[in-house]
Amino acid sequence: MVQNPIVKLLFFVAFSLTHFLGFNQKIIDTISTPNGDIVLYSNRTWEYLKDKGFDGILNQGLYANLKLLTTNEFSQSWDNQKCFTASKTSDPTKLTDTLWLNVNDPSHLKFVMPVPGVKTSPFGPRWGRNHNGVDLNLNTGDTVLSAWDGKVRYAKFNEGGFGNLVIVRHYNGLETFYAHLSKLLVQPNDEVKAGDVLGLGGNTGHSYGPHLHFEVRFFDSPINPEVFVDVVKKELKVPRLYIHKSLFAPESKPVEYVAPPKKEEIAKKPTPTKPKPTVKKDKVVYYKVKSGDNLSKIAARYGTTVSALCKLNGIKSSTPLRAGKSLRVK
Repeated sequence: MVQNPIVKLLFFVAFSLTHFLGFNQKIIDTISTPNGDIVLYSNRTWEYLKDKGFDGILNQGLYANLKLLTTNEFSQSWDNQKCFTASKTSDPTKLTDTLWLNVNDPSHLKFVMPVPGVKTSPFGPRWGRNHNGVDLNLNTGDTVLSAWDGKVRYAKFNEGGFGNLVIVRHYNGLETFYAHLSKLLVQPNDEVKAGDVLGLGGNTGHSYGPHLHFEVRFFDSPINPEVFVDVVKKELKVPRLYIHKSLFAPESKPVEYVAPPKKEEIAKKPTPTKPKPTVKKDKVVYYKVKSGDNLSKIAARYGTTVSALCKLNGIKSSTPLRAGKSLRVK
């Protein structure tokens, strides 16, 4: 029995903190709901039984392939409070080969455009920084839909400029961001299908006018959605997305969000004069075929298409490639 009053006090404080922080929580009951069984804890918290111990991995095959293509350790935790959760070693610019993702996972074969509005701002350099998504026009109150099946990782107001933000992690290995919403209609850990409503469009955060800021990220690194999404036809361009290090802009860091300039800055900024276009001759580039190469892999490496390679070289897509042969790629 502890007699020292100071030791007793410290023991009491430690016990209280342990109970308060949930380290000593016990399951006191389970309740069935239409959304699944809920576990109730002694510290008055709860969670869905299906979420208990969830590590955030929806695509085990992706992690297995990454181990073969890089010495970096790729990991991305499941955190409902943090906007970005990939480890520092999860750097796609360190990939040593091309990884392909089935953009429509075999078990989840549907893609839905989040909103029908036209593109108002593309991915790429903007105001001296990289704009990490595409902006799509909408009216405040318009419904915003999930692009693919997945699980909601983050749904709350973001102080970094996104405003009301929903992040969905998908079975194909990607995460999508839906920013500036006027209202959130999902909660963290909700499972969603492609086309399910995530929230209502708006103008929250660093935004001047209602629109949806839509991002696609691979381990927190942004990808230009228009590489594989046709924002005009509202459909996928290709069934597979080839992931290689040149797909990621060096200047686009995971923590960046490009806010529009202040209205007074726009008024002061002089209208730039457009320089006369200069005609440049395309440089001819050849590639020596290596063992194991195919047209799809070579096209992805040089940012072109199989049909363009066939046209340049006067071959068909079914033509076998011989190691050592020079193939024109530009």
